[in-house]
Amino acid sequence: MTAPRMNRVVGDFKAAATGDKTISLKELRGKNVVIYFYPKDATPGCTLEGQDFRDLHPKFKRANTVILGVSKDSIASHEKFKAKQNFPFDLLSDPDEKLCKKFDVIKEKNMYGKKYMGIERSTFLIDADGKLRNEWRKVKVKGHAEEVLEAAKALKQ
Repeated sequence: MTAPRMNRVVGDFKAAATGDKTISLKELRGKNVVIYFYPKDATPGCTLEGQDFRDLHPKFKRANTVILGVSKDSIASHEKFKAKQNFPFDLLSDPDEKLCKKFDVIKEKNMYGKKYMGIERSTFLIDADGKLRNEWRKVKVKGHAEEVLEAAKALKQ
């Protein structure tokens, strides 16, 4: 499976989401979509990243942009994380890594000298026609949501 390519339509996917929903990319056509992949619910960096997207959510909404967070955590874990942080957007559960592999975000990581495979913090911006317009890999949280917002606003005609 090849990762989505810039300025090309991203293939449809369906994934379990918070709020007892199944989200399909195709159903979101007509809106820009931010898909941000993060390693784990309720960890410091992931919480901060989610809070930044939360705080900017009204501006993303004005830019006709839906935000979706994705990790391998369960829906139950996502529901707790979303409720505790008051996230106004859905979190997608990807325990079998299908979505992670589709976007090629599973990378070798190193923590305390131990190597393992995990999600590399990455964000993708898909336009209203379903085309990939921006991607950010190896994301540093500070200032990232603002950068994504500016890119989303730039898509708005």
